[in-house]
Order: sequence, then C-alpha cells, then structure tokens
Amino acid sequence: MRILFIGDIIGKKGRRTVKEVIYKVIEEHHVDLCLANGENAAGGFGITPDIAEELFDQPIDVLTSGNHIWDRKEIIDYIEKEKCLLRPANYPQEAPGRGSIIFTTTNGLKVGILNLEGRVFVSNIECPFKTATREITALKKQTPIIIVDLHAEATSEKMAMGWFLDGKVSAVVGTHTHVQTADERILPGGTAYITDVGMTGPRDSVIGIKKEQVLERFLTNVPQRFECAGGQGMFCAVIIDVNENTGLANTIERLNLLP
Repeated sequence: MRILFIGDIIGKKGRRTVKEVIYKVIEEHHVDLCLANGENAAGGFGITPDIAEELFDQPIDVLTSGNHIWDRKEIIDYIEKEKCLLRPANYPQEAPGRGSIIFTTTNGLKVGILNLEGRVFVSNIECPFKTATREITALKKQTPIIIVDLHAEATSEKMAMGWFLDGKVSAVVGTHTHVQTADERILPGGTAYITDVGMTGPRDSVIGIKKEQVLERFLTNVPQRFECAGGQGMFCAVIIDVNENTGLANTIERLNLLP
C-alpha cells in the first residue's frame, strides 16, 4: 500500500496549498491513505474544529499534532469526540483525546497511526520511547502496518527513535522543525525513516512566520505576536510504500512541490 504523509500544515497558506496539490499527488502516486500533521493549521498555532473538518474534506484521513495541539481552547471538546485527530500519546492519560488509532482504508486495510512528542527542548512529558513500546504492542495485535509521527525538536532524538523502532514499525517520520531533511531511507530492519518531513505553508518565511517579524525579534529580543506569512506556498511530504503482509517499507520518497 502507499501512504502519503504531509508535513506540518501552516496557517491559511498551508491549507490552500494542500487543496491545490493533494488530489494530483494522490492520483499520481496511487495513494491509499493520507496523513498530515495539522497542529499549526490555525494561524500557525493550534487547530480549530472547523479547520480540522476542512482538512478532513481534502481528503486527509488522519491528523497528527504536537506541542501546539492545546493552543486553541475550542479543540478540547472536539478532540475527545474526533478519533482521527490525534494528540501525542505520551501526554498524561487524563489529557483529552488519544495518541493512536487503527484506521481502516477504503480497500479494507488496517493501519496503526501513532503520534509521539519528543522531550528534548520541548516538554517534560512521559518518555516517548517507553510510550512507543506500549502503544506499538497494542497496535500490532490488529495490524503489522504502523506509521509513527515523532513531533520533536532534536535531530538526535528523532534518529534514536528511528533506530529504536527499526523493524518494529513501517515508518518513523519526524515533524516540528518545519525544515525538510534530505535523509529519507529504509533502515536495515525495513522501517522507512526521515528526520523531518518539512512544512506545507508559505515558502518565503521563517518556518512559516513573516520573516520581518522574526528578524525584528532576533535583532531586538522584544517579544511580539507572530503571524503566518503569505506568498508562494510549498508542499512538503513523503510517500511510503509498505508491504501489506509484513508491514515493512519498500520505499520512501520525499516530495517538495510548488503549486
């Protein structure tokens, strides 16, 4: 099967770029399942119920997230009800929502999707490695096909997770830094890996934010409210081809497209 994973969708420009590109990508690459990280889809910080529904209509099957998932208070009730919007599984069990799901595609294939958040330079939450072990053990009871989104800052933490889960899952994809890395590969055990899928949003920006605002912050160190940039959009994603029987990856292809 072929799985499309779209990197962090940033604000209105990111959402528009998805609309302009996604159907062509799905058709050309014969995509069976579409995943995306949507935690920055609302103005660059958080996601709202309306925007989540907009993305599900694109069609995106499952949305993952990360440290910005709680930025919009209206998402709290929604994430409790909407099983296809994930928050990192290593948040406390009392947190709203869920960190993993078994999704059944239109052709009847079951796929496990697991969302994790790193701890280095991010949040002091439960260990993502221990959480991964627990969650994957449960998911494997239903399917060998498992995709892991590790939303993390440190390259070392992402790479360590790739090696930790090699041979145990179909893919480990990194999100959060918004800069696509050129290290996509199939690890020796058969797990597809990339340190960061990149972002889908405004190209002429600083990780999605107006470059003038970011420069002002660096030059003066005075806090200010950041806003998403406009202009040319970019679409960053990966296509992962997975053996349906073993759950191991055959190939991973990096996409960096301009509408």
